[in-house]
Amino acid sequence: MESIEEINCSRIREFIILGFHTKTESEYLLFILLSCLYILTISSNTVIIILVRTDLHLHSPMYFYISNLSFLEISYISSTVPKVMVSLITGFKSISFIGCISQLYFFSCLGATENVLLTVMAYDRYLAICNPLKYAILMNPRMCIQLAFVSWFIGFSTVAVPIVSIAKSCFCGPNIVDHFFCEAAPLLQLSCTDVSTPKFLLSLSASTLTLGSIFLNMVSYSFIIHTVLKTPTTTGRRKAFSTCVSHLTVVVFFYTSVCLMYVNPSGTNTSRNKVVSVIYGIITPLLNPFVYSLRNKDMKTAFIKMLKRLSYA
Repeated sequence: MESIEEINCSRIREFIILGFHTKTESEYLLFILLSCLYILTISSNTVIIILVRTDLHLHSPMYFYISNLSFLEISYISSTVPKVMVSLITGFKSISFIGCISQLYFFSCLGATENVLLTVMAYDRYLAICNPLKYAILMNPRMCIQLAFVSWFIGFSTVAVPIVSIAKSCFCGPNIVDHFFCEAAPLLQLSCTDVSTPKFLLSLSASTLTLGSIFLNMVSYSFIIHTVLKTPTTTGRRKAFSTCVSHLTVVVFFYTSVCLMYVNPSGTNTSRNKVVSVIYGIITPLLNPFVYSLRNKDMKTAFIKMLKRLSYA
């Protein structure tokens, strides 16, 4: 026999995504803005992937990881923004229970993968600067592929248990998610059963992965800074550290927003959560390609060469 609780759980078939609390006329402007941001993010990250694949000067571990990050950012923003744009233009704000959990899973997995990938990129810079003579041997193509695979594997496996725990929670109404996508915190607020276990598992996985990645990044950069400061010439120090500035910028921006969202225990402030989610879910994927391309001479040279080839075609 099914319990009353289990019967009630079957009542929720879909959720209503509340969105940004905007007026109807403002929703069209928001749709145009999000469309521009989405197209720009997809196109800029795609350009980086094409450049790394086609230009021989970019066939190095650092650019291999940058292209992985670009593919990750395309997937990241595509897991939420298209659904938001559809709801803005059509007014259709509902999402099925399975669709909601799937969106939560992929968004969380991709965020976790970025945590690990940024750590791998920091390790790559550590080897390049602190152990340059053995860099080509240690960071060979096979190792690059293995580290990229490990990043994706850890990202997609780490959050599986917390998301399954959330999916097994009882949702018997109301079904209005006060967010612009299916995010864990507002979703758990709708559960009509004890959610201490899902909250604990989610907090444990997010905190362990995020704080662990931050720690490993700090260790890598402490060795990098120590090595750079020992470089005898100012030009050598500037050249060595310039290869890390873009990555360090992305690391600071990404981890600051993630810590505000997941590590800070006061996760019930929905207005703040929406703002932070916009930062790391929409703004960060847009800024990353520009951070890596605008400060990178090789990337800019490859881009100019590609434009010249297209103009002559």
